[in-house]
Amino acid sequence: MTATQAQCGSISASTLGLPDATAVPRQKGTLPTAMFYARTPVSSKLKQRFVNDIEAITMLAMLRPTNTGIAGTPKLEEILVMGVRHSSAAAPIEVLDHIAGLRRSGIVFVCVRDRPSDEPSSQQASGHTEHGREPQRQEAALAMRRLMPGKPGHPQQTAVLVGPWRPADAMRLELHDADFGALWDSLCSQAVLDSTDGADFDGRWAARAHIETLRAQEAKLTKDHSFFFNDSDSNEIYSKLHKIRTELGRLD
Repeated sequence: MTATQAQCGSISASTLGLPDATAVPRQKGTLPTAMFYARTPVSSKLKQRFVNDIEAITMLAMLRPTNTGIAGTPKLEEILVMGVRHSSAAAPIEVLDHIAGLRRSGIVFVCVRDRPSDEPSSQQASGHTEHGREPQRQEAALAMRRLMPGKPGHPQQTAVLVGPWRPADAMRLELHDADFGALWDSLCSQAVLDSTDGADFDGRWAARAHIETLRAQEAKLTKDHSFFFNDSDSNEIYSKLHKIRTELGRLD
């Protein structure tokens, strides 16, 4: 069914493992990039991101109770799957944040980029490449904008969460759970925690983010420690490093 479905690069609803009933037809999938900024106030910087970095935006699938068999909820009756092909090395977070803010639906973004092939082609092996360019392979990462838990009495914040890059042909999404609220948590978990289990996603994500922060601090302190020859400074850094490593050992 892929030939009749909307595609972003090599990715379609079928390649993601989604039911054919959820797929958007090829002729209806392409979304003009300008529609996301022409009628909406945006900064000049964001507009330039759309113009310079975004190559194509494609609606790949629309998940609804009628085509998934999963019950909707009062807050969530639809989840969109949108492909965003871009030329930037990193996921275009500002663009994704803006697009997601225009709709009440949950949106799973499939970011698609080209990367040089890890393995030389037969042309490269013989010392020849077409027009001197390396063969390309496509990679994809899942991303979504999510409300983050906050302190009582404080405005709730949103964040764009981005998962790891994988070969495009290995990217999959699984649909299950009792309702769309649980499904959304599961899709977020699939994107950034590599698990279909969406239970306590916010708590698990916060724990993962804390560990990543500690590892970054450990790397910095390790580097700093190697540059300090003053005993006092060195001991202070080592004390901080020991404390972080102890906490990492407890959390890992």
